[in-house]
Parts: sequence; C-alpha cells; structure tokens
Amino acid sequence: MSEREPETITKKDLVNRIADSTRQTKAVIKDVVQLFLDEVIAELAAGNRLEFRDFGVFEVKSRAARRAQNPRTMQRVHVPAKRVVKFKVGRVLRERIDEDPDRPTRVPRAVAAPPPTPPPKPPPPPPPTPRLPSSNSPF
Repeated sequence: MSEREPETITKKDLVNRIADSTRQTKAVIKDVVQLFLDEVIAELAAGNRLEFRDFGVFEVKSRAARRAQNPRTMQRVHVPAKRVVKFKVGRVLRERIDEDPDRPTRVPRAVAAPPPTPPPKPPPPPPPTPRLPSSNSPF
C-alpha cells in the first residue's frame, strides 16, 4: 500500500462540492456552512458537548496548570490552566479511516433537492372578438 501526501480540503472546496451535488447556489451553501460552523463554535465556547452520530463527539475539557520543561534550554516553565477541545472519533468515521485508501469507495452524496418549481404561467389572453360592420339596420 502506497502512502500518498494528503490533500488540504478547504471550506471553499466543500462548498463547491455541496453546491454541485444539491444544485443550490454556492452563496447559499457558503452561508449554511458558515452558520453551521458558527453554531459549533458558540456551543463549544459555552462548554457544551456536540455529538454527531457515527461521526464523532466534540467536547471541551479543562487542563490543569502544570510545570513543563523547555527542551532546548532545559529551563522549567509554568504552563497555565486552559480549556481545550477534544474530539472522539465515531464508529463510521473510524471504519472509513481504517479502510484501504487504494480501494475505491463510494462516497455518499446528499440527495439532490429537486429544483424549485416555477410559478404557473398565467393563461393566455382570449382572442379578440370580431367586430361586425356597423349598419343602420335596427336588427
């Protein structure tokens, strides 16, 4: 099995893929992705745990203050207490990561939403009524 250099996938790359598979505009998808990330950040900042079934769990852990040593100078330094985000991998993600990277796998795609239906067209105007020639007849 050959090891290949991993690619860096950006938010823009994901937005483009999702927009292509859902036939939504990139602007809409970008806004949705950004709102999702903003919500994740807000929940973690509030100390909440985020669980995405089969993907994994994000949670905030507190690290105690400690003494460490600078390996270059061997000087002892104080490291203050802090909060860090931990991620625990879910079962499906772990299984996918463990698969042979050379084996082709089917990437599940979101079901494309049907395109919005256009509003119904108004009925065509009725044809003009023929005008009869005027006559001086009372009938």
